[in-house]
Amino acid sequence: MCFCRLDKAQQPHSNTSVRWLQMQSSTHQDLRSQLEEMIPEQQERLKKLKSEHGKVQLGNITVDMVIGGMRGMTGMLWETSLLDPDEGIRFRGLSIPECQKVLPAAKPGGEPLPEGLLWLLLTGKVPSKEQVDSLSKDLQSRATIPDYVYKAIDALPVTAHPMTQFTTGVMALQVQSEFQKAYDKGISKSKYWEPTYEDSLNLIAKVPAVASYVYRRIYKDGKIIPVDESLDYGANFSHMLGFDDPKMLELMRLYVTIHSDHEGGNVSAHTGHLVASALSDPFLSFAAALNGLAGPLHGLANQ
Repeated sequence: MCFCRLDKAQQPHSNTSVRWLQMQSSTHQDLRSQLEEMIPEQQERLKKLKSEHGKVQLGNITVDMVIGGMRGMTGMLWETSLLDPDEGIRFRGLSIPECQKVLPAAKPGGEPLPEGLLWLLLTGKVPSKEQVDSLSKDLQSRATIPDYVYKAIDALPVTAHPMTQFTTGVMALQVQSEFQKAYDKGISKSKYWEPTYEDSLNLIAKVPAVASYVYRRIYKDGKIIPVDESLDYGANFSHMLGFDDPKMLELMRLYVTIHSDHEGGNVSAHTGHLVASALSDPFLSFAAALNGLAGPLHGLANQ
């Protein structure tokens, strides 16, 4: 766990991080079982951190920091990635070249599969090819988009900003939130993670189809290209956009992989955390994060 910047004393040295993570390989066949084992341990870890270090001061707050919107202020806890201005981003301690070495690929020598990085981010462990294939099939089974989502997007002018159309589609998906249903039924706090997991995987599974439709609606003929069950997550995204060249499939795998996480303190990530702290479900939280990303001072160019 890290406050704003990853504590390098807790990180494997860059020269040994690949070997260290290979030793921390996953043992469960499916992601949910892996998390079910890990979450109680992480909950205890957080309790221990709070009980033993809860009174430790992390720094001084200046007026400039407050006026600047928390700029430079230690205010978040995360451990999935670290962006270094000199050496680039690391995911759970691994650089992009190291991820290319240890994460399963669609073919030998190919780019890493995004499903593998998702497993790595959530567990801190390197998955096997079989585990990644299982996760890929799970995501495919969740990828169906209800017609009302497309109709909600179609209610907007074609000239509407792509991020506006994308966010509208994500908000329409919220109707299916498992967390909201479970919360309304009185689920215990210790079980919050279970419907949150379902919502998160459903969201991850569906956003490529929504984003692809927005792209094709604005720039192409507006026709929906269905999921190809023979393809992995990144390749399917490329396919649904309308690009099936093998080189493009490989490029999209790498692109989605390296854009899967970007520290915890930027506008979109911070917004997602903040909205989720109100027990808003993942669909609502992600939509809010997208609206932060749409700002010209953040990731507007990434649309």
